[in-house]
Amino acid sequence: MKKALIITYYWPPSGGAGVQRWLKFVKYLREFGWEPVVYTPLNPGFPIVDNTLYADIPDDIEVVGTPIWEPYTYYKKITRGESTPKIESGSLNNPNSLGILGQLAVWIRGNLFIPDARKFWIDPSIKFLRKYLIDNHVDVIISTGPPHSMHLIALKLKECFNIPWLADFRDPWTDIDYYKEMKISAFADKKHKKLELKTITTCNAMVVVSPEMKTNYENLGCRNVHLITNGFDPDDMVSDPVIPDTRFSIAHIGTLPPGFNLKGLWQVLAELNDTIPGFQTNLVIKLVGKVDDSIIDDLAALNLETQLELPGYVAHDLAARIMKQSSVLLLVINQKSPNAKGILTGKIFEYLAAGRPILAIGPTDGSLAEILKESEAGTISAYDNVVQIKEIVLKMYDKYLQHNLNNSGKGIEKFTRKNLTAQLAKVLNGIITK
Repeated sequence: MKKALIITYYWPPSGGAGVQRWLKFVKYLREFGWEPVVYTPLNPGFPIVDNTLYADIPDDIEVVGTPIWEPYTYYKKITRGESTPKIESGSLNNPNSLGILGQLAVWIRGNLFIPDARKFWIDPSIKFLRKYLIDNHVDVIISTGPPHSMHLIALKLKECFNIPWLADFRDPWTDIDYYKEMKISAFADKKHKKLELKTITTCNAMVVVSPEMKTNYENLGCRNVHLITNGFDPDDMVSDPVIPDTRFSIAHIGTLPPGFNLKGLWQVLAELNDTIPGFQTNLVIKLVGKVDDSIIDDLAALNLETQLELPGYVAHDLAARIMKQSSVLLLVINQKSPNAKGILTGKIFEYLAAGRPILAIGPTDGSLAEILKESEAGTISAYDNVVQIKEIVLKMYDKYLQHNLNNSGKGIEKFTRKNLTAQLAKVLNGIITK
Protein backbone atom coordinates (compact mmCIF):
# COMPACT_ATOMS: atom_id res chain seq x y z
CA MET A 1 0.00 0.00 0.00
CA LYS A 2 1.30 3.47 -0.89
CA LYS A 3 2.04 5.80 2.02
CA ALA A 4 1.19 9.50 2.46
CA LEU A 5 2.66 11.80 5.11
CA ILE A 6 0.03 14.39 6.07
CA ILE A 7 1.21 17.58 7.77
CA THR A 8 -1.70 19.21 9.61
CA TYR A 9 -2.08 21.52 12.58
CA TYR A 10 -5.68 20.45 13.24
CA TRP A 11 -6.25 16.94 14.50
CA PRO A 12 -8.42 15.47 17.28
CA PRO A 13 -9.12 16.54 19.92
CA SER A 14 -9.40 19.77 17.93
CA GLY A 15 -13.02 20.65 17.31
CA GLY A 16 -14.48 23.08 14.81
CA ALA A 17 -14.34 23.16 11.04
CA GLY A 18 -10.58 23.00 10.47
CA VAL A 19 -10.17 19.38 11.52
CA GLN A 20 -12.97 17.78 9.51
CA ARG A 21 -11.50 17.68 6.00
CA TRP A 22 -8.37 15.65 6.72
CA LEU A 23 -9.87 13.62 9.51
CA LYS A 24 -12.36 12.31 6.93
CA PHE A 25 -9.75 11.81 4.22
CA VAL A 26 -7.69 9.76 6.67
CA LYS A 27 -10.79 7.76 7.58
CA TYR A 28 -11.27 6.56 4.00
CA LEU A 29 -7.81 6.64 2.35
CA ARG A 30 -7.03 3.00 3.03
CA GLU A 31 -10.00 1.97 0.91
CA PHE A 32 -8.26 3.53 -2.08
CA GLY A 33 -4.80 2.06 -1.61
CA TRP A 34 -3.19 4.74 0.56
CA GLU A 35 -1.86 4.41 4.10
CA PRO A 36 -1.89 7.79 5.91
CA VAL A 37 0.71 8.91 8.43
CA VAL A 38 -0.31 12.06 10.31
CA TYR A 39 2.20 14.61 11.59
CA THR A 40 0.66 17.10 14.03
CA PRO A 41 1.64 19.16 17.10
CA LEU A 42 1.75 17.37 20.44
CA ASN A 43 0.54 20.36 22.49
CA PRO A 44 -1.45 22.72 20.23
CA GLY A 45 -3.58 25.55 21.56
CA PHE A 46 -6.92 24.56 20.10
CA PRO A 47 -9.72 27.08 20.80
CA ILE A 48 -12.27 24.24 20.63
CA VAL A 49 -11.90 20.65 21.86
CA ASP A 50 -14.14 17.77 20.74
CA ASN A 51 -13.09 14.37 22.04
CA THR A 52 -15.90 12.61 20.15
CA LEU A 53 -13.87 12.99 16.94
CA TYR A 54 -11.39 10.33 18.05
CA ALA A 55 -14.00 7.79 16.97
CA ASP A 56 -13.34 8.69 13.32
CA ILE A 57 -9.65 7.79 13.40
CA PRO A 58 -9.07 4.31 11.93
CA ASP A 59 -7.33 1.69 14.03
CA ASP A 60 -3.54 1.58 13.95
CA ILE A 61 -3.10 4.87 12.09
CA GLU A 62 0.41 6.19 12.72
CA VAL A 63 0.31 9.65 14.28
CA VAL A 64 3.64 11.35 14.98
CA GLY A 65 4.38 14.79 16.30
CA THR A 66 6.60 17.24 18.10
CA PRO A 67 5.85 19.98 20.64
CA ILE A 68 4.88 23.40 19.31
CA TRP A 69 5.59 26.80 20.82
CA GLU A 70 2.84 29.33 20.18
CA PRO A 71 2.95 33.01 21.20
CA TYR A 72 -0.65 33.14 22.43
CA THR A 73 0.40 32.41 26.02
CA TYR A 74 2.45 35.59 26.12
CA TYR A 75 -0.26 37.53 24.35
CA LYS A 76 -2.78 36.58 27.03
CA LYS A 77 -0.37 37.72 29.76
CA ILE A 78 0.11 41.10 28.03
CA THR A 79 -3.61 41.68 27.48
CA ARG A 80 -4.84 40.36 30.82
CA GLY A 81 -7.94 42.29 31.72
CA GLU A 82 -8.91 43.07 28.12
CA SER A 83 -12.06 41.56 26.69
CA THR A 84 -10.30 39.55 23.98
CA PRO A 85 -7.97 36.91 25.45
CA LYS A 86 -6.87 35.55 22.08
CA ILE A 87 -6.63 36.79 18.50
CA GLU A 88 -8.75 34.47 16.38
CA SER A 89 -9.50 34.76 12.68
CA GLY A 90 -13.11 35.67 13.33
CA SER A 91 -12.21 38.71 15.39
CA LEU A 92 -10.17 40.06 12.51
CA ASN A 93 -13.37 40.79 10.61
CA ASN A 94 -13.76 43.72 12.99
CA PRO A 95 -10.40 44.77 14.49
CA ASN A 96 -12.06 47.76 16.13
CA SER A 97 -13.69 45.28 18.52
CA LEU A 98 -10.24 44.63 20.00
CA GLY A 99 -8.54 46.77 22.60
CA ILE A 100 -5.39 48.78 21.92
CA LEU A 101 -3.13 45.87 22.84
CA GLY A 102 -5.36 43.57 20.79
CA GLN A 103 -4.91 45.75 17.73
CA LEU A 104 -1.16 45.77 18.33
CA ALA A 105 -1.25 41.99 18.44
CA VAL A 106 -3.08 41.96 15.09
CA TRP A 107 -0.29 44.08 13.61
CA ILE A 108 2.37 41.77 15.06
CA ARG A 109 0.58 38.74 13.70
CA GLY A 110 0.31 40.14 10.19
CA ASN A 111 3.79 41.67 9.97
CA LEU A 112 6.08 39.57 12.15
CA PHE A 113 4.43 36.15 12.26
CA ILE A 114 4.70 35.32 8.57
CA PRO A 115 2.84 33.39 7.36
CA ASP A 116 1.14 32.88 10.76
CA ALA A 117 1.74 32.40 14.45
CA ARG A 118 2.64 28.71 13.96
CA LYS A 119 5.84 29.72 12.13
CA PHE A 120 7.90 28.72 15.17
CA TRP A 121 6.98 25.07 14.50
CA ILE A 122 8.48 25.10 11.00
CA ASP A 123 12.17 24.51 11.83
CA PRO A 124 11.61 21.89 14.58
CA SER A 125 9.24 20.05 12.23
CA ILE A 126 11.73 20.05 9.38
CA LYS A 127 14.41 18.69 11.70
CA PHE A 128 12.13 15.92 13.00
CA LEU A 129 10.70 14.97 9.61
CA ARG A 130 14.08 14.87 7.90
CA LYS A 131 15.10 12.10 10.27
CA TYR A 132 11.70 10.44 9.96
CA LEU A 133 11.90 10.36 6.17
CA ILE A 134 15.42 8.93 6.21
CA ASP A 135 14.14 6.06 8.35
CA ASN A 136 10.65 5.70 6.81
CA HIS A 137 9.62 5.62 3.16
CA VAL A 138 6.64 7.67 2.03
CA ASP A 139 5.34 8.09 -1.51
CA VAL A 140 3.89 11.56 -1.13
CA ILE A 141 3.88 14.51 1.28
CA ILE A 142 0.64 16.41 1.90
CA SER A 143 0.33 19.76 3.64
CA THR A 144 -2.99 21.38 4.50
CA GLY A 145 -3.52 25.01 5.43
CA PRO A 146 -4.36 27.27 7.00
CA PRO A 147 -2.24 27.65 8.97
CA HIS A 148 -0.03 28.02 5.91
CA SER A 149 3.10 27.33 7.95
CA MET A 150 2.28 23.69 7.19
CA HIS A 151 3.06 24.33 3.52
CA LEU A 152 6.46 25.79 4.37
CA ILE A 153 7.38 22.61 6.25
CA ALA A 154 6.46 20.56 3.20
CA LEU A 155 8.28 22.98 0.88
CA LYS A 156 11.58 22.41 2.68
CA LEU A 157 11.08 18.63 2.72
CA LYS A 158 10.36 18.75 -1.01
CA GLU A 159 13.67 20.56 -1.54
CA CYS A 160 15.54 18.02 0.60
CA PHE A 161 14.06 14.77 -0.67
CA ASN A 162 12.21 15.60 -3.91
CA ILE A 163 9.24 13.56 -2.70
CA PRO A 164 6.03 14.43 -4.59
CA TRP A 165 4.10 17.11 -2.68
CA LEU A 166 0.40 17.92 -2.63
CA ALA A 167 -0.60 21.29 -1.11
CA ASP A 168 -4.21 21.45 0.11
CA PHE A 169 -5.68 24.95 0.54
CA ARG A 170 -8.84 24.85 2.66
CA ASP A 171 -8.84 28.67 2.51
CA PRO A 172 -6.87 31.14 0.40
CA TRP A 173 -3.63 32.64 1.72
CA THR A 174 -3.51 36.34 0.79
CA ASP A 175 -7.05 36.35 -0.58
CA ILE A 176 -8.73 35.30 2.68
CA ASP A 177 -11.41 37.59 4.10
CA TYR A 178 -9.43 38.93 7.08
CA TYR A 179 -6.08 39.44 5.30
CA LYS A 180 -6.69 43.14 4.69
CA GLU A 181 -7.69 43.62 8.34
CA MET A 182 -4.29 42.49 9.63
CA LYS A 183 -2.65 45.92 9.17
CA ILE A 184 -0.06 44.34 6.87
CA SER A 185 2.75 46.62 5.67
CA ALA A 186 3.91 46.71 2.05
CA PHE A 187 7.05 44.78 3.04
CA ALA A 188 5.09 42.06 4.85
CA ASP A 189 2.55 41.85 2.02
CA LYS A 190 5.38 41.25 -0.44
CA LYS A 191 6.79 38.49 1.77
CA HIS A 192 3.41 36.80 2.22
CA LYS A 193 2.83 36.80 -1.54
CA LYS A 194 6.34 35.59 -2.29
CA LEU A 195 5.90 32.58 0.03
CA GLU A 196 2.46 31.89 -1.38
CA LEU A 197 3.77 31.96 -4.96
CA LYS A 198 6.73 29.72 -4.10
CA THR A 199 4.37 27.22 -2.48
CA ILE A 200 1.95 26.97 -5.39
CA THR A 201 4.66 26.82 -8.05
CA THR A 202 6.87 24.28 -6.24
CA CYS A 203 4.27 21.72 -5.17
CA ASN A 204 3.55 18.90 -7.63
CA ALA A 205 -0.17 19.49 -7.31
CA MET A 206 -2.57 21.70 -5.44
CA VAL A 207 -6.07 20.98 -4.14
CA VAL A 208 -8.63 23.71 -3.46
CA VAL A 209 -12.24 23.71 -2.28
CA SER A 210 -14.09 25.90 -4.80
CA PRO A 211 -14.08 26.62 -8.55
CA GLU A 212 -13.18 30.27 -7.94
CA MET A 213 -10.13 29.30 -5.88
CA LYS A 214 -9.04 26.95 -8.66
CA THR A 215 -9.25 29.73 -11.25
CA ASN A 216 -7.48 32.24 -9.02
CA TYR A 217 -4.52 29.96 -8.27
CA GLU A 218 -4.20 28.91 -11.89
CA ASN A 219 -4.00 32.61 -12.75
CA LEU A 220 -1.27 33.02 -10.12
CA GLY A 221 0.84 30.34 -11.77
CA CYS A 222 0.01 26.89 -10.37
CA ARG A 223 -0.09 24.45 -13.27
CA ASN A 224 -1.76 21.48 -11.58
CA VAL A 225 -4.77 22.62 -9.50
CA HIS A 226 -7.55 20.19 -8.59
CA LEU A 227 -10.98 20.96 -7.18
CA ILE A 228 -12.05 18.74 -4.30
CA THR A 229 -14.78 20.41 -2.29
CA ASN A 230 -15.58 19.83 1.34
CA GLY A 231 -18.34 17.33 1.98
CA PHE A 232 -20.34 15.32 4.46
CA ASP A 233 -20.00 11.90 6.03
CA PRO A 234 -23.27 9.91 6.13
CA ASP A 235 -21.96 8.29 9.32
CA ASP A 236 -22.22 11.69 11.02
CA MET A 237 -25.87 12.22 10.14
CA VAL A 238 -27.75 10.47 12.93
CA SER A 239 -29.73 7.50 11.61
CA ASP A 240 -32.23 7.16 14.44
CA PRO A 241 -35.52 9.06 14.03
CA VAL A 242 -35.19 12.75 14.83
CA ILE A 243 -38.29 14.62 15.94
CA PRO A 244 -38.41 18.04 14.20
CA ASP A 245 -38.71 21.12 16.37
CA THR A 246 -42.31 22.06 17.05
CA ARG A 247 -41.45 25.75 16.78
CA PHE A 248 -40.23 27.54 13.66
CA SER A 249 -36.52 27.24 14.43
CA ILE A 250 -33.91 29.05 12.37
CA ALA A 251 -30.55 27.55 13.27
CA HIS A 252 -26.98 28.60 12.51
CA ILE A 253 -24.25 26.10 13.38
CA GLY A 254 -20.77 27.55 13.81
CA THR A 255 -18.96 30.75 14.71
CA LEU A 256 -20.66 34.11 14.11
CA PRO A 257 -18.04 36.89 14.25
CA PRO A 258 -18.94 40.58 13.87
CA GLY A 259 -18.58 40.48 10.09
CA PHE A 260 -21.39 37.91 9.94
CA ASN A 261 -23.97 40.06 11.72
CA LEU A 262 -27.18 39.61 9.70
CA LYS A 263 -28.80 42.93 10.49
CA GLY A 264 -31.22 42.61 7.55
CA LEU A 265 -32.47 39.21 8.68
CA TRP A 266 -32.86 40.34 12.29
CA GLN A 267 -34.93 43.32 11.09
CA VAL A 268 -37.15 41.04 9.04
CA LEU A 269 -37.77 38.68 11.96
CA ALA A 270 -38.60 41.60 14.27
CA GLU A 271 -41.05 43.00 11.71
CA LEU A 272 -42.74 39.62 11.27
CA ASN A 273 -43.05 39.34 15.04
CA ASP A 274 -45.14 42.52 14.96
CA THR A 275 -47.19 41.84 11.83
CA ILE A 276 -47.84 38.10 11.51
CA PRO A 277 -50.20 36.58 14.12
CA GLY A 278 -48.54 33.68 15.93
CA PHE A 279 -45.09 34.28 14.42
CA GLN A 280 -43.56 35.55 17.64
CA THR A 281 -44.82 32.51 19.54
CA ASN A 282 -43.52 30.09 16.91
CA LEU A 283 -40.11 31.63 16.14
CA VAL A 284 -36.91 30.48 17.81
CA ILE A 285 -33.42 31.57 16.72
CA LYS A 286 -30.75 28.97 17.52
CA LEU A 287 -27.17 30.20 17.22
CA VAL A 288 -24.98 27.19 17.98
CA GLY A 289 -21.32 28.03 18.55
CA LYS A 290 -19.39 31.17 19.43
CA VAL A 291 -21.46 34.31 18.78
CA ASP A 292 -20.01 37.83 18.94
CA ASP A 293 -21.54 40.11 21.57
CA SER A 294 -22.44 42.71 18.93
CA ILE A 295 -24.83 40.23 17.32
CA ILE A 296 -26.50 39.41 20.62
CA ASP A 297 -26.82 43.14 21.36
CA ASP A 298 -28.49 43.79 17.99
CA LEU A 299 -30.96 40.97 18.58
CA ALA A 300 -31.78 42.35 22.01
CA ALA A 301 -32.28 45.84 20.59
CA LEU A 302 -34.97 44.38 18.30
CA ASN A 303 -36.65 42.53 21.21
CA LEU A 304 -35.61 39.15 19.83
CA GLU A 305 -33.67 38.02 22.91
CA THR A 306 -36.59 36.00 24.32
CA GLN A 307 -36.63 33.94 21.10
CA LEU A 308 -32.86 33.42 21.11
CA GLU A 309 -31.11 30.19 22.13
CA LEU A 310 -27.33 30.19 22.64
CA PRO A 311 -26.13 26.67 23.44
CA GLY A 312 -22.49 27.51 22.67
CA TYR A 313 -20.17 25.01 21.01
CA VAL A 314 -21.54 21.47 20.91
CA ALA A 315 -19.90 18.19 19.90
CA HIS A 316 -20.05 17.34 16.21
CA ASP A 317 -22.58 14.53 16.63
CA LEU A 318 -24.96 16.80 18.55
CA ALA A 319 -24.54 19.53 15.92
CA ALA A 320 -25.69 17.07 13.26
CA ARG A 321 -28.77 16.23 15.34
CA ILE A 322 -29.62 19.91 15.76
CA MET A 323 -29.37 20.35 11.99
CA LYS A 324 -31.91 17.61 11.38
CA GLN A 325 -34.26 18.94 14.08
CA SER A 326 -34.32 22.54 12.94
CA SER A 327 -36.92 24.03 10.62
CA VAL A 328 -34.46 26.18 8.63
CA LEU A 329 -30.67 26.10 8.44
CA LEU A 330 -28.98 29.49 8.21
CA LEU A 331 -25.76 29.92 6.24
CA VAL A 332 -23.73 33.13 6.01
CA ILE A 333 -20.96 34.16 3.62
CA ASN A 334 -18.83 37.12 4.69
CA GLN A 335 -19.80 39.90 2.31
CA LYS A 336 -16.44 41.68 2.78
CA SER A 337 -14.37 38.71 1.66
CA PRO A 338 -12.55 39.29 -1.65
CA ASN A 339 -13.27 35.67 -2.59
CA ALA A 340 -16.86 35.62 -1.31
CA LYS A 341 -18.18 34.05 -4.51
CA GLY A 342 -15.83 31.11 -4.06
CA ILE A 343 -16.45 30.34 -0.38
CA LEU A 344 -17.77 26.83 0.17
CA THR A 345 -17.55 25.95 3.84
CA GLY A 346 -17.79 22.38 5.08
CA LYS A 347 -21.01 23.34 6.83
CA ILE A 348 -22.98 23.71 3.60
CA PHE A 349 -22.52 20.04 2.74
CA GLU A 350 -23.66 18.84 6.15
CA TYR A 351 -26.64 21.15 5.79
CA LEU A 352 -27.42 19.44 2.47
CA ALA A 353 -27.27 16.04 4.13
CA ALA A 354 -29.50 17.13 7.01
CA GLY A 355 -32.43 17.46 4.63
CA ARG A 356 -33.73 20.76 5.98
CA PRO A 357 -34.24 23.89 3.84
CA ILE A 358 -31.30 26.28 3.72
CA LEU A 359 -31.55 30.04 3.99
CA ALA A 360 -28.26 31.44 2.74
CA ILE A 361 -27.09 35.05 2.85
CA GLY A 362 -24.28 35.86 0.44
CA PRO A 363 -23.38 36.32 -3.23
CA THR A 364 -26.24 35.21 -5.47
CA ASP A 365 -23.86 34.42 -8.35
CA GLY A 366 -21.22 32.35 -6.59
CA SER A 367 -20.44 28.67 -5.99
CA LEU A 368 -22.83 28.37 -3.06
CA ALA A 369 -25.73 29.72 -5.10
CA GLU A 370 -24.96 27.19 -7.84
CA ILE A 371 -24.96 24.26 -5.42
CA LEU A 372 -28.24 25.35 -3.82
CA LYS A 373 -29.80 25.61 -7.26
CA GLU A 374 -28.55 22.22 -8.44
CA SER A 375 -29.52 20.42 -5.23
CA GLU A 376 -32.83 22.26 -4.82
CA ALA A 377 -31.87 22.54 -1.15
CA GLY A 378 -32.56 26.18 -0.38
CA THR A 379 -32.51 29.82 -1.40
CA ILE A 380 -29.86 32.53 -1.24
CA SER A 381 -30.30 36.27 -0.85
CA ALA A 382 -27.86 39.15 -1.05
CA TYR A 383 -26.85 40.63 2.29
CA ASP A 384 -28.76 43.89 1.96
CA ASN A 385 -31.81 42.66 0.05
CA VAL A 386 -34.31 42.89 2.90
CA VAL A 387 -37.28 42.46 0.56
CA GLN A 388 -35.95 39.15 -0.76
CA ILE A 389 -34.97 37.92 2.70
CA LYS A 390 -38.51 38.62 3.88
CA GLU A 391 -40.01 36.72 0.93
CA ILE A 392 -37.82 33.71 1.62
CA VAL A 393 -38.63 33.64 5.34
CA LEU A 394 -42.37 33.94 4.66
CA LYS A 395 -42.29 31.07 2.15
CA MET A 396 -40.41 28.87 4.60
CA TYR A 397 -42.74 29.85 7.43
CA ASP A 398 -45.73 28.92 5.27
CA LYS A 399 -44.19 25.50 4.62
CA TYR A 400 -43.57 25.15 8.36
CA LEU A 401 -47.27 25.74 9.02
CA GLN A 402 -48.06 23.08 6.41
CA HIS A 403 -45.53 20.64 7.96
CA ASN A 404 -43.74 20.55 4.62
CA LEU A 405 -40.19 21.66 5.38
CA ASN A 406 -37.40 19.74 3.63
CA ASN A 407 -34.83 20.03 0.88
CA SER A 408 -34.55 17.61 -2.00
CA GLY A 409 -30.84 16.88 -1.61
CA LYS A 410 -30.72 16.26 -5.34
CA GLY A 411 -27.38 14.84 -6.47
CA ILE A 412 -25.56 15.36 -3.18
CA GLU A 413 -24.03 11.85 -3.19
CA LYS A 414 -20.99 13.25 -5.01
CA PHE A 415 -20.20 15.24 -1.86
CA THR A 416 -19.85 12.27 0.47
CA ARG A 417 -16.48 12.12 2.18
CA LYS A 418 -15.80 8.67 0.73
CA ASN A 419 -16.42 9.81 -2.86
CA LEU A 420 -14.24 12.88 -2.28
CA THR A 421 -11.46 10.66 -0.92
CA ALA A 422 -11.64 8.65 -4.14
CA GLN A 423 -10.96 11.91 -6.02
CA LEU A 424 -8.04 12.65 -3.71
CA ALA A 425 -6.53 9.19 -4.27
CA LYS A 426 -6.74 9.76 -8.03
CA VAL A 427 -4.78 13.01 -7.67
CA LEU A 428 -2.17 11.32 -5.48
CA ASN A 429 -1.78 8.44 -7.93
CA GLY A 430 -1.29 10.96 -10.71
CA ILE A 431 1.52 12.93 -9.07
CA ILE A 432 3.53 9.86 -8.01
CA THR A 433 3.21 8.44 -11.54
CA LYS A 434 4.61 11.63 -13.02
